[in-house]
Amino acid sequence: MKNTSPNIYTVLSSHGFADIINNSNTQQKSLHATTAFNAGETICKFSAATELENPTYLTVQTGINTHITLSPSFLQYINHSCEPNVFFNTSTMELMALKNISIGDELVFFYPSTEWEMTQSFQCFCQSLACLKEIKGAAYLSADTISKYQFTEFILKQLGT
Repeated sequence: MKNTSPNIYTVLSSHGFADIINNSNTQQKSLHATTAFNAGETICKFSAATELENPTYLTVQTGINTHITLSPSFLQYINHSCEPNVFFNTSTMELMALKNISIGDELVFFYPSTEWEMTQSFQCFCQSLACLKEIKGAAYLSADTISKYQFTEFILKQLGT
């Protein structure tokens, strides 16, 4: 039988190792790999385009009152998942592969890995078996949950580890 359903995914822009994809049903944008990566591999370097005292939904926390917007800016399309495949290492300013990533995979990170308290908590619908349901920041995670994830040096200091 011929597939008559329209393709709901559109490539909005290409950025070397990844494309920004738009889902026309949800209007959600996401970043998808166009290059395969091995676990532990550096995907790219990043820097602070701007530094803010207060968080926004697009910033990454690097200190108590330090939040950065990312450069390159297309990294802002890396969405949350309770089963992340990338990690923003704010000490080395490198985006790292946590798992093997295949071409076409969505790049996703665990928001509490960089955020102590989310400026906007939200309900997670990542559908992973490890889904936490509500994402509020690292300050609200149990010790058991903390043991399952990688965190930035700032978050580790906040956790007292």
